[in-house]
Amino acid sequence: MLTAITRRVSPCIGKCELTYLTRRPIDIRRARQQQQAYERLLSDLGLHVISLPAEQELPDAVFVEDTALVTDEVAIITTMGCAARRREVDSISPLLEKYRRLRSINGAGVLEGGDVVQVGHTLFVGISTRTNVNGIAQLNEIVTPYGYEVRPVQVKGCLHLSTGCGFIGHNTILANPSWVDLSPFEGFEIINVSPSEPWGANARTLADHVLISAASPQTAARLRERGFRVLTVDISEFEKAEGGLTCLTLIFKS
Repeated sequence: MLTAITRRVSPCIGKCELTYLTRRPIDIRRARQQQQAYERLLSDLGLHVISLPAEQELPDAVFVEDTALVTDEVAIITTMGCAARRREVDSISPLLEKYRRLRSINGAGVLEGGDVVQVGHTLFVGISTRTNVNGIAQLNEIVTPYGYEVRPVQVKGCLHLSTGCGFIGHNTILANPSWVDLSPFEGFEIINVSPSEPWGANARTLADHVLISAASPQTAARLRERGFRVLTVDISEFEKAEGGLTCLTLIFKS
């Protein structure tokens, strides 16, 4: 069974960190409704959802994906590139310790979970404003003994690698080629997002469905034309906080 960890919306989400977007008001009530609808969808798809309480003083804590990377063998606790978010891992670590042996990224290395796109035993890791070469090297040292390959990917113009591309099954990558160097994905089929929907590449495949934001209908249509079963999810309030669909969950086999 797959487990999905989520975290309730902080009342101070309006003070979230922003890198590429201009700040807009966030409707907290609507954000909470959107999160609950997403959690119901995950449950309907067969996932066990663990919803953690809100971090009252940590605006970005709802984006739990960044706190860790969980493989079948180990959970890697991150040191976030955004220093203001580093306390978010404090409550994640004890929970993940119930499921996996813990390792950590530390020292001069920074890495955020949103910069990792996993395809089987290959981990594509973005070199971004939030993840550096040292952090990637530490990740490589941790996972290589378990048979994983780490492939760095250059990211520009967006926050994380998963903002600019996502693995959607069937040897296919959904991508915004303006934001991601796609050369490390040689051998994959590439489907580009609609040019009018640059944020549409953030996607997750669950139970043979591709989940993407409801704000990318043209990209959804492209996927359906290629035979993919698509479910769209309204996350408009979280997108104002520079978050995507994958950011809202930490998913692993339990």
